[in-house]
Amino acid sequence: MFHPSPRRTAAVLTAAVAVLAVSGTSSASGTSGAAGASSASGAAGASAERRGAPAYASVTGGADFVLPYHRDEDVRSFSFDAVAAPYSRPLPGIPTGLPTDARGTVRISHYSAERDVTYTAEGRVDCLVTGPRSATLTAVITKVGPGGPLDIGLRLGFSVYDGGKGGKNRSGDRVGFSWNGVNLLPDGAGGPEDAPVGTCMAPAPYAPVTRGDYTVVHAELPPPPQP
Repeated sequence: MFHPSPRRTAAVLTAAVAVLAVSGTSSASGTSGAAGASSASGAAGASAERRGAPAYASVTGGADFVLPYHRDEDVRSFSFDAVAAPYSRPLPGIPTGLPTDARGTVRISHYSAERDVTYTAEGRVDCLVTGPRSATLTAVITKVGPGGPLDIGLRLGFSVYDGGKGGKNRSGDRVGFSWNGVNLLPDGAGGPEDAPVGTCMAPAPYAPVTRGDYTVVHAELPPPPQP
């Protein structure tokens, strides 16, 4: 219900929106590379605090939103609890990790009015990058509720605009996400297919929030750790 598999043809832009609760854990691997990355992350945070800037970027909060191109009675929500953890996830060939490394949880919830069923999923945040009042992040699906076809291990992208309060029961916030027709490979005789999502990749936040609120704390990406 949530999201077609990465190689499935994208047919209609139906509401398959879920709430990814990004409460990922990033544990130290015990290797010298991971230890160095962790200490570098801490040093970057301390330096930012001395400058009076936020030590780490974050995206928090939960909200319902609507699809501007598909009106119905469904209720779609995302909940985010994501925080930057620079240079905390060593990769092959990049032992220090990346400045965009992050941890946390994303939760996805979609109530289908037609079926009178709520579908849920959760994901572990692996990347976060911010600008003033805006953010993009990605999460890897770790849990899917009954009826949800989201694939365990699938990476999804999200974007957030923190617009502040815009009126009664409505904020100026917006969200975007990497499925429902916005991330397709148009080539191929079989019709468009969903493209894989790379770390921190997401479309602009195109869906207006109707209830709830998101908070984006911006922090500059820190320099790499010193050898």
